[in-house]
Amino acid sequence: MAKTNPGRFFEDYRIGEVITHAVPRTVSGGERALYHALYPARHALYSSDEFARDCGLEVSPIDDLAAFHVVFGKTVPDVSLNAVANLGYAEGRWLKPVWPGDTLRSESKVIGLKQNSNGKSGVVYVQTTGYNQHDEAVLDYIRWVMVRKKNLDADAPDTLIPELKPVVPAEDLVIPEGLDFSRYEFKLAGERHRMGDYEIGEKIDHVDGVTVEEAEHMIATRLWQNTAKVHFDATNREDGKRLIYGGHIISMARTLSFNGLANAQMIVGLNAGAHANPCFTGDTVRAWSEVLDKAETPAPGVGAVRLRLVATKGDHQDFALKGEDGKYLPHVLLDLDYWALMPT
Repeated sequence: MAKTNPGRFFEDYRIGEVITHAVPRTVSGGERALYHALYPARHALYSSDEFARDCGLEVSPIDDLAAFHVVFGKTVPDVSLNAVANLGYAEGRWLKPVWPGDTLRSESKVIGLKQNSNGKSGVVYVQTTGYNQHDEAVLDYIRWVMVRKKNLDADAPDTLIPELKPVVPAEDLVIPEGLDFSRYEFKLAGERHRMGDYEIGEKIDHVDGVTVEEAEHMIATRLWQNTAKVHFDATNREDGKRLIYGGHIISMARTLSFNGLANAQMIVGLNAGAHANPCFTGDTVRAWSEVLDKAETPAPGVGAVRLRLVATKGDHQDFALKGEDGKYLPHVLLDLDYWALMPT
């Protein structure tokens, strides 16, 4: 009997199946230090215990996207080891802060399947939940991924595409217990702009760019234990290139957005997301954002801002997203729609 795990192929998934992912992981300040070194993240709430205490929290939590990457990475051997590409996200919510010392584990439920017309692959929809050591849900989200078939003669499953909410309603966002921005230190945060300073429809060029390095990408995939073959094994693609992990682009773009959105402190909702085009070593990533909506929250001085974060590659930044055919333009890497908490 084979002892190794070749990963699941499209024909191995069943609607309603619940997958418990190995291996639980205890996070610490080490994850934070590596995360901030890779990108580097600068939002004050995730950088300073003292700033976090002034905002009503016990200490600074682990970065929202770092927690997402840990939960996501657990799922890769069971969901996307044999993936062609990760396609999108929806209905994501951060439910509890992740603190240094917490132990995270992940569980996924298969909620949709659709074989592609070429018969060589199919799309798998899963709802993933991350739990801490107290069995409290800290994060949940839906994603869909294109997975290869191993047996091309395997029967296609009945097609089931789940109905997904286009937006997480503002009233369903979970505000961390005790969060209070009424004494928010704008000078320490890095910018003076509060929620009222942003207009719906406003677009922000985040100015800076970062050229993706092979070494940094490999550290990131190892750090988050993303073992998808297309990220590690250059022989797994016909062009001989390793595909840059999509989570690396998400975090890079979020970090670039600090310049203009320094006070968008915590991501609490993930409405939608698409990895529009592949990214490879040597590409220079830039980012722009669009303000889509704003909402009040019950927490003192805390508002919610809905933002579209777009990552592009190249040396131009013209806010262009899609062509006349409705498809993403070739220079667009990421289109991410999320809710963030900001002082009012």
